[in-house]
Amino acid sequence: MAITQPLQLLAPLSGLLLPLEQVPDPVFSSRAIGDGMCIDPTSQTLCAPLSGMVSNLQHSGHAVSITGEQGQQVLMHIGLDTVNLAGKGFTCLVHEGQQVAAGQALIEFDADYLALHARSLLTLMLVVSSEPVSALVDERRLVEQGQPLLQLDLAAQAPAQAPAAEGEALFSEPLILGNPQGLHARPAALLAQAAKGFAANICLHRRSDTANAKSLVSIMALQTVQGDALQVSAVGTDAEQAIQALVALLASGCGEPVAALPKAVSPAVSDDVPGAILRGVCASPGSAFGQVRQVAPPRLQIIEQATRPQQERQALARALRQAASALQRLRDDAPGEAQQNIFRAHQELLDDPSLLEQAESLIASGKSAAFAWNSAIEVTAELFQSLGSSLLAERAVDLADVGQRVLELILGVREQALDLPDQAILVAEQLTPSQTASLDTTRVLGFVTVGGGATSHVAILARALGLPALCGLSPQVLSLADGTPVLLDADRGELHSDPDPQLLRQLDAQREQQRQRQHRDLAQAALPAVTLDGHHLEVTANIACLAEAEQAVSLGGDGVGLLRSEFLYQDRTQAPSPQEQAATYRAIAQALGPERNLVVRTLDVGGDKPLAYVPMDSEANPFLGLRGIRLCLARPELLREQFRAILASAGQARLHIMLPMVSQLAELRQARQWLEQEVQALGLAQSPRQGIMVEVPSAALLADRFAPEVDFFSIGTNDLTQYTLAMDRDHPRLASQADSFHPAVLRLIATTVQAAHAHGKWVGVCGALASETLAVPLLLGLGVDELSVSVPLIPAIKARVRELDLAQCQALAAHIVNLEDAAQVRECLHRQPLAAHSPVLEN
Repeated sequence: MAITQPLQLLAPLSGLLLPLEQVPDPVFSSRAIGDGMCIDPTSQTLCAPLSGMVSNLQHSGHAVSITGEQGQQVLMHIGLDTVNLAGKGFTCLVHEGQQVAAGQALIEFDADYLALHARSLLTLMLVVSSEPVSALVDERRLVEQGQPLLQLDLAAQAPAQAPAAEGEALFSEPLILGNPQGLHARPAALLAQAAKGFAANICLHRRSDTANAKSLVSIMALQTVQGDALQVSAVGTDAEQAIQALVALLASGCGEPVAALPKAVSPAVSDDVPGAILRGVCASPGSAFGQVRQVAPPRLQIIEQATRPQQERQALARALRQAASALQRLRDDAPGEAQQNIFRAHQELLDDPSLLEQAESLIASGKSAAFAWNSAIEVTAELFQSLGSSLLAERAVDLADVGQRVLELILGVREQALDLPDQAILVAEQLTPSQTASLDTTRVLGFVTVGGGATSHVAILARALGLPALCGLSPQVLSLADGTPVLLDADRGELHSDPDPQLLRQLDAQREQQRQRQHRDLAQAALPAVTLDGHHLEVTANIACLAEAEQAVSLGGDGVGLLRSEFLYQDRTQAPSPQEQAATYRAIAQALGPERNLVVRTLDVGGDKPLAYVPMDSEANPFLGLRGIRLCLARPELLREQFRAILASAGQARLHIMLPMVSQLAELRQARQWLEQEVQALGLAQSPRQGIMVEVPSAALLADRFAPEVDFFSIGTNDLTQYTLAMDRDHPRLASQADSFHPAVLRLIATTVQAAHAHGKWVGVCGALASETLAVPLLLGLGVDELSVSVPLIPAIKARVRELDLAQCQALAAHIVNLEDAAQVRECLHRQPLAAHSPVLEN
C-alpha cells in the first residue's frame, strides 16, 4: 500500500513570522479563506512555496495561487488592501497556466511604495484546499525565503464530496457588481464560505465564464471588475434559497462598501429608463432605429468518451470536408476581396496541422471526435487570447467560429436561421464572421456586441454589408429585453434605449439630407478638389487589393496614397512568392496609369499583427515591440524581396515606396541603402520616390532632420494618436478619448508640415482622420497636401474641399491648435462659419 508523504511548504519570502490572529483583517485572521501563516517581509520577491501550476494571477499583481500536483491550492496575498493600487508597485514574473518549481520567483514588489500607499505589508500564505496544516517553525521569529514553514497532511481524509445535485438549474436575474476592485480575496472568500453552507451545486457566471461559487480560487480567477454583470445559478434541493442568499450577499458588497450602480435588467423584462445610453466603440459607421433581438450561441451536448477511434476519425474528417465546402460557398458569395479573404483564412484553419494533431491525439486516447476537436479549438483560442495582442484575441473569434461550424457538423446539428423580427438590432456577447456574413439585411438594421474590436473580421463584414455596428459595450446590454426600441448611433458610439421621438425625427431629417448630398457628390466625383480660392488638394485612396484600386479610379481618386501591402502576406500559412507579389503590384499600377501616384507601404506587421510563417517571440507589449520597419530590418531578405517585387511595377504608375513605424534616422538610412542596391541590381534608370509614415511622436518631432532625406511624409493618425496619448484606440473604455482631434496630435501634424515644406517636400494624411469630413478644413489649414481616404468616401471628401476657402481654413487651424482638448476642437469645427458641414454616412 502506497504511503502518502506530507508536503512541506517553503517560506515565500524572508521576514518576521507572525500568527494569523495578528493580521488586522477579520477575513484573514479568522481563517475564513484558509489556514496558513503571515510574514512581515524583509525581502521584496515573492517565491513559490511548492511546485505546481499558477492557477490564478490577479491582474493587479497583489495575489497569486498555485495548485500542486495533488490538487493542493495555496494562495499568497502581498499586503493588505493592495488590490487598490491597481498593479502599481508590482512586477509579475510568471503568467497563469505556467508550471513553476518550488522557490521560483513569482512577483517582485516595491516595499517602499507599498508601505506608503497600502494599509500593511503583511504577506499571507494560505492553504485554501482544506488540507490539515501544521507549523514547522515557531512564530515570532525571523525566517529566510526557501525555509520549510508548513506541512500539509495529504494522507488525512478529505471531506467527502457531495454527490452531484440533480434537477434543473435555476438562474438569478443579472446583477451589476458594485465592489470597487471586483471580487478579490476578501469578498471572494466570504462568497465562497456562504456558498459552502448550501447543498446545491452553485456557479457564478460572468459573460461566458463560469466559476465554482464554493471555490475561492475559482471565483478570483474570473478577474471581475466593478460594473460586471453577474448571475448565480444553482442545482439542488436548496437551489432557490442559495441563489437568494448569494445574490443578497453580492448586492451588499460581500463585506465591502459598494458604489450605487444601475440594476441589471432581466432578459425578460426591461426596466431601463427611457433615453438611457450605453457606449461602445464604432465597428461600422451609420445609424439605425429598431428593436432588440438577443442572440446567444446554442448549447451543444458533447460526449467525452468513445470506444471506436476509427469511426471518430471518420466523423471528424467528414465534418471537415463539409465545413470546407460551406466556407467555399460563403467565399464565392462574398461581395469583395477583403470578405473573400476572411473565409479563405477560415478554410486554412481547417487544415492547420497543430489543431489536427491535437484532435488526433485525443481520439487515439479514447475521446470522441466532438470532444477532441472542441478541446483543440479551446486550447488554441485560449493561447491566442493570452498573448497580449488585441489582434490575436480577435483572431481567436475566427478560430471559435470555425470550431463551432465543425462541431455542429460532427454532432449532426442543423444550422438554423435566426428568427428575426423586422427592423432588428442584434445584441450579442459576440457575433462570429459566419453569422455576420449570413445576416438578412432586409430585416437586420445593425448590431452591437460586448466583445470584438474595430479591426475584427466581424467589423470588416459589417462595413461591407453597410450595417452600423458597435463593439465593446458593457455587459448590461445583454440584459435588454427582446423588442426594446433602440437607436443605434454608431458614429457617436452610442446605443439609446427607448429614444426620444424628437431625436428620431432629427435623425430622419439628417439621413434624408445625407442621401441627397451623397447623390450630388457622386455625380460630381470627377471634378478636382480645388478650394474656392484656387488651392488644389490631392485626394487619394487607402486600398488593400486590385478591386479597390479600380473602384478608386472610378470614384475620381487622384491615385493611391496608401497600399497596405500586408494584405498579400496575412491570413495564409506560407509567404507569397516573389512572382505573385510582383504581379499584384504591377496590376494595381496598371489600373492607376502613369499619371497617378501609387504609394506602397512596405510590410507593416509584427508582434500585434503576426504572420504564421514568420516566427516571432511573444512580447509583453507588442505595440512597443518589433513592428513595421523594425521587424523588416531584423529580417533583411523579407524586405529586400518585397523591394524587388514593388520595383517590378516601376513605370506603370508614379511609384512611391513608404516605410512604416520609422522612429530613427538610422532605420531610414539602412532601408534606403538596401533599396538602392536592389534598384542597381535590376538596372533601373532611377529610384522610386521614398518616404516614411509619421506614426510615432519621435518621427514628427524630428521631421526637420528627416525632411532632407525623404521625398514625402504620410501621417498615420491612428497610431500617432494612440502613441501620443498612450491610449489603445480599440480599448472599450478609452476609445472615445483616443481622439485624433486632440490638440497634441494636431500640433505634431503642424510640426511635420512646417518641416517638410521648409525643404520642399509634400505631406499626406492617410489615417482615419483624413476620411472625416469634419477634419477637412482643419487639415487644409494645417497645410496638408494630400488626403488618402477610404475608397467610398472619395467623392464626399473632394466635395468638401470645393466648399472651402484656404485662407479661412488657415485662420481656423491657427486658433484650434491652441485649444485644450479634442472635445473643444470638435465643438469649434461644428460651430465654425465655413460652408455648412454635413456628416457622411457610409451606409
